[in-house]
Amino acid sequence: MPALLALAPLAVVLVGMAGLRWSAARAGVAGLAAAAVVALAAFDLAGPVPETQAGLGLAAEALHSTAVIFWIILPALALYEFQRATGAVDRIRDALAGLTDDRRLQAVLIAWFFGLFMEGAAGFGTPVALAAPLLVGIGFPPVRAVALALLGHAAGVSFGAVGTPALTQAEITGLPATEIARATAALHAALGTLLLLAVMRLAGDGPLTRRDLGWTGFAAASFLVPFLAIAALAGPELPSLGGALAGLAVFATVLRHRSGKNGGFGGLGRDLVPYMLILALVLATRLVPPLREGLGGLALDWSFAGVFSGAFQPLYHPGTLLFAGLLIGAIATGRGAEVAPALGAALRRLGPVALALLAMLALSRVMVHSGMIDALAGAAARAGPLWPLAAPAVGVLGTFVTGSATASNILFSEFQVSSAAALSLPPVAMLAAQGFGAAIGNVVAPHNIIAGSATVGLVAREGDILARTAPACALYALAGGALLLVVL
Repeated sequence: MPALLALAPLAVVLVGMAGLRWSAARAGVAGLAAAAVVALAAFDLAGPVPETQAGLGLAAEALHSTAVIFWIILPALALYEFQRATGAVDRIRDALAGLTDDRRLQAVLIAWFFGLFMEGAAGFGTPVALAAPLLVGIGFPPVRAVALALLGHAAGVSFGAVGTPALTQAEITGLPATEIARATAALHAALGTLLLLAVMRLAGDGPLTRRDLGWTGFAAASFLVPFLAIAALAGPELPSLGGALAGLAVFATVLRHRSGKNGGFGGLGRDLVPYMLILALVLATRLVPPLREGLGGLALDWSFAGVFSGAFQPLYHPGTLLFAGLLIGAIATGRGAEVAPALGAALRRLGPVALALLAMLALSRVMVHSGMIDALAGAAARAGPLWPLAAPAVGVLGTFVTGSATASNILFSEFQVSSAAALSLPPVAMLAAQGFGAAIGNVVAPHNIIAGSATVGLVAREGDILARTAPACALYALAGGALLLVVL
């Protein structure tokens, strides 16, 4: 009975978003209201702390976590708006499309490498919004273009927007971000080729040839090898962004040599400066011990009533490094005047995002402090040793409901950690399962499909897109669960 009651707030979110087509903010508020009622009626909201203080403490934690995550999202979106306004996004896309006439390889360049790059840089639907129209522009049917864009960027979603989903997991659970990144990246590195195979198969009308399989393996390795290395060495901020840049450089060089095409990236020096600076800043602050210790040593922390707390490292935080890369890059390339308008455009996009984040985080904190997450974990424990097989499906469910891997991780990371404790499983591995499932859930989330359809002028064809992405989602999540079951 306690587990069923604890499930009620999540059911409200699920029904609101998937059934009633509510926004994430509206569904989050409704779920929060349900959680408050259940917590007060059937659970102990915050132990010995009076209810008034508990309410203040919960609000403080939710606001704090929202601000910390917002500080990543804002500069990531501002960077995208800056690049869009200066024409850099169009130039980068055109350079990719000009490298080959092979339709399947064009899909790899745009849906895989460009999609992963934009996922790492901006996230939050940007890759699909940019890649799908370009694919239509070079001749792909709209339904197929949206499906390709969805599948192509999914392996990088765990570290989208400069690591926001994984950093959120670290913020919520207190577990080391680098350990979470390493475990999550290992799952994608082992299985990510499956997604690229799906892209290659969908991009053409006939079966895959031996040549197609060879290019698939090379393109997958070009991204996944640096992706895993960066996650293991530097943490969650750069695997998708850095892996896509390094992989694209290798793949494009070989492809240009093989095809004899003259296309390339020689004229994109100024456009790539902000990304190169961000890459350098994050690597330096994570891999140079004196710099890491000096910047990380300044921490702003607080606690309330002995139960609620939060901390923030302003100089070490990836959002600060993003802002620095954007500002320095803009000034160095003579485009400093574009920064303020880009920041304004990003702020206008973030109103609904901020409200949705706050609602989901408040819901998460109520469920954690009241014991509802522990009740759900106790129920999951009855699955026994088979739980790792199902754990990624929880992440898929969260993203399907919310349309966001970050929101999915907010909803279910504490649940995965509590389930791990109940089953004596490694908590980092279960967080990796959550992040892995949340990432692939992007390809079936109604919000993402609807948004992608809108960019290419599709109306009432969302079911056709889902039919093309759902099998890959199911296979990828099941493969991840099976791998965890074997390893653990």
